[in-house]
Amino acid sequence: MFKKILIANRGEIACRIIKTSKSMGVETVAVYSDADRDALHVKMADQSIYIGPSPASESYLAIHKLIAAAVESGAEAIHPGYGFLSENADFCRQCAKHNIAFIGPPLEAIMSMGSKSAAKTIMAKAGVPLIPGYHGDNQDPKTLKKEADSLGYPVLLKAAAGGGGKGMRAVQTEADFDQALDAAKREAMSSFDDDIMLVEKLVLQPRHVEIQVFCDSHQNAVYLFERDCSLQRRHQKVIEEAPAPGMTEKLRQKMGVAAIKAAQAIRYEGAGTVEFLLDSRGEFFFMEMNTRLQVEHPVTEMITGQDLVAWQLSVAAGDPLPCSQEELSITGHAFEARIYAEDPSHDFLPATGTLEVLNPPAENNYVRIDTGVLEGDKVSIYYDPMIAKLIVWGKDRAQALNRLTDALAEYHITGVTTNIGFLYNLATSGAFRASAVDTSFIEQNHNEIFRLRDADIEYAAPLAASAVMDIRQGQALKASQRSSDPNSPWHLTTSWGLPKPKLRLQIQQCERYLVASDPNNLSSSTLVVKNEGFDLFTPKGYFNCSEIKPDLGTDNQNADMGSLKAPMHGSVVDLLVNVGDMVKKGDTLVIMEAMKMEHTIVAPADGAVNEFFFERGALVESDVELLSFEANDL
Repeated sequence: MFKKILIANRGEIACRIIKTSKSMGVETVAVYSDADRDALHVKMADQSIYIGPSPASESYLAIHKLIAAAVESGAEAIHPGYGFLSENADFCRQCAKHNIAFIGPPLEAIMSMGSKSAAKTIMAKAGVPLIPGYHGDNQDPKTLKKEADSLGYPVLLKAAAGGGGKGMRAVQTEADFDQALDAAKREAMSSFDDDIMLVEKLVLQPRHVEIQVFCDSHQNAVYLFERDCSLQRRHQKVIEEAPAPGMTEKLRQKMGVAAIKAAQAIRYEGAGTVEFLLDSRGEFFFMEMNTRLQVEHPVTEMITGQDLVAWQLSVAAGDPLPCSQEELSITGHAFEARIYAEDPSHDFLPATGTLEVLNPPAENNYVRIDTGVLEGDKVSIYYDPMIAKLIVWGKDRAQALNRLTDALAEYHITGVTTNIGFLYNLATSGAFRASAVDTSFIEQNHNEIFRLRDADIEYAAPLAASAVMDIRQGQALKASQRSSDPNSPWHLTTSWGLPKPKLRLQIQQCERYLVASDPNNLSSSTLVVKNEGFDLFTPKGYFNCSEIKPDLGTDNQNADMGSLKAPMHGSVVDLLVNVGDMVKKGDTLVIMEAMKMEHTIVAPADGAVNEFFFERGALVESDVELLSFEANDL
């Protein structure tokens, strides 16, 4: 076993690797950028080395700096985590050149799967079922469009070097193709420095089911069953579970065998994930193979009782797999919910800010928190906005789901907008509890999820009012206990001598999320007090509530009218029109990017741009005016 390893990553995955390494007696070396100088992974590691400025391109993606840090520290191996350089062939090559073990697959395997088009060719030869599509070298836009036309719409554009939903666009009609291709290529180049695209037939109502595989250098291979990752937004996973609902043993074995066949076709070693699309008929198609540890690997660990990071270290050190296929089994059910700093009400835009309050649920044998942040840390624009992963286990799916909703209601974060309420409502929705999921679940259930009915208000209002009165009474009690005369009638908590209090509340689904669901076996109402207002988690969903303050005559109705502001901290990727150009309402004017996610600024009406206040590539703050726009006279 290695004595010391360097972790070429940050955040929760770096902390996750450190925990297992410590349990195995392996010393760890952390690397950090300016933004991460005081990060949790730096504090946890035995040693830490500075590698550069905050932008990932100048630190966590700088191969020469990481290799130099490993050499300086005397690390025998490098664990790349996921993301960043975890599937970068040149990084693996440089490790070998400097006699540093790469805790991942061989270089040839990374190269084989690094290109989705090459991977399709290999899988076809290995007999793994594929989705019809174009995976050729000719990248002329006219050729790509011709291939899409021949496949028939809808089609899916995918970056050949992609992952995590980056560089991916669904194209519904021929008219949408050119704009979707431009956006997909631009995002692919930004994320992977490679804009080669694939065109595939879009499988309707698919489920995203992936198989965890593990191989060693002794020609042993196993699959650790499946994970269902169908619940997605922006082609990125939101809630994952294992095992997949409705999976039969026959289909599980068939998919597992296909996954091992895919791994053996490229002489794989280490942890890998073979991703499939599973349709309603039980047919499955190869999508891609991720030659790394997946974000959602904890659900597999929860149902198998295995530590996959420990397996990675052992296999990289040359040991055989610790278990045979016959020794692996499934116990219970597990969910993982990704806690993000993002605003679901604004197309899941990444959010930045300080984690003023960070109070997760208590960890135990059934609840696990994988995180890389502490209370008081800042969520910056430079990296993925994931705050933590909440993982729960139960003896069956129903119990695990109940534990997930309880834990989400107990997860208290203030100072930055999060998706906790959104996750809670997904987890308590009738469709999800009934396992009626596919990759378009959020879109298909939009009308159920994004609504606030009179009946919902009538349900939430008494609970909210009662909560506010409880808070006031508690505050009055504390004041009375601190008073020099606690018997004074002015310190009574019974509203002595006052008229019956009148309370005006604003009930909303913060980010407008509420779902109708079966209230049976769900948690009781939970109140979370925040800086402004409070969150109410109930058996029927999540509500954000605030007390309406008295109207003192201030009129802010005209604030921000007609403004075109940056919705987030980020950079200006492109200006799509020139000053003076006449545009139509809804035309894209500016494209912004933050945390590897794009957002478009569109014309609010027919008119023209008078002036752009920022150039391409400029960094801008949230809520800053981007341009001056003049609407046509009505």
